[in-house]
Amino acid sequence: MQQYLQNKKGLVQRVFDNVYDKYDLMNDFMSLGVHRIWKKDLLSWMNPSNNKTLIDVACGTGDLGKLFLDATDKNGEIFCVDPNKGMIGKGKEKLSTYKNINWIIAPAEKLPIQDNSCDYYTISFGLRNTKDLNKALSEAYRVLKPGGRYLCLEFSKIQNSNLDFIYKNYSRLIPLVGKAIVGQKEPYEYLIKSIEEFINQEELIDLMNKNKFVNCSYRNLSGGIVAIHSGWKV
Repeated sequence: MQQYLQNKKGLVQRVFDNVYDKYDLMNDFMSLGVHRIWKKDLLSWMNPSNNKTLIDVACGTGDLGKLFLDATDKNGEIFCVDPNKGMIGKGKEKLSTYKNINWIIAPAEKLPIQDNSCDYYTISFGLRNTKDLNKALSEAYRVLKPGGRYLCLEFSKIQNSNLDFIYKNYSRLIPLVGKAIVGQKEPYEYLIKSIEEFINQEELIDLMNKNKFVNCSYRNLSGGIVAIHSGWKV
């Protein structure tokens, strides 16, 4: 497992300080809008009940939180957590009509949330940016109630050689798009590199098991461009 990119002090923070204002727009460009379908797939697999508590870590501008509340008649409680102040600010603006969202600035490795307090934990496209995967997973386990569920949506390893070839060539264009839209290509060069260096589907299952999660499984989406991992706390 290589995490030298994540361990560069301040690198991830600087990346998102530079892009948060155009974060949603760039996500649509980078994924051709498909990231919205992937997030809906995660909510579909979660199949949340009413009156439950969700913690969404690395929440960005709150896409998953909105989907969760819309799916539960807006009667659940959410902790939307992100280490980037600018990103939290954009989320508050975007979801200002949703009153039961608690916005928190914090990293995945140190959540200011009580033990055994959440029914669901989600993290989408944020796990690979953490400095310590094990700490992020152990914190997820800590804040979940017994019977709580962990769901991670993350870029993964494509298992079709033809699709992998197309995707890698497409990825080379993303920093150029970032330059045109955001005015900088460097943050997107980092993001592409972080995807390349991240662990594969089975390695993440192993880490989840080592951090006490049970009944762990994953689903590949779009041929493995991304995967959803699921695990339970007992």
